[in-house]
Amino acid sequence: MGFEDLTEFETRLFEWIRQSDFEEVPWKAARAAKAFKVSAEDVNEALAALTSKVPHNIYVHYEDGAIRISAER
Repeated sequence: MGFEDLTEFETRLFEWIRQSDFEEVPWKAARAAKAFKVSAEDVNEALAALTSKVPHNIYVHYEDGAIRISAER
């Protein structure tokens, strides 16, 4: 799988993550949901899909009590 397999929302979410600093600023699905005008569940499902569709381009880890995410093409 690769970028060509992403949905339109997954692509938009990936680019938003890539252009943001969710390594320094903790990730919050609710903030992403508000930004995209979707539910937090939709965000979480898209994030999970990104980790399986483009696993070498998105990095999710847990640090200091918060989820941290980075993405690169």
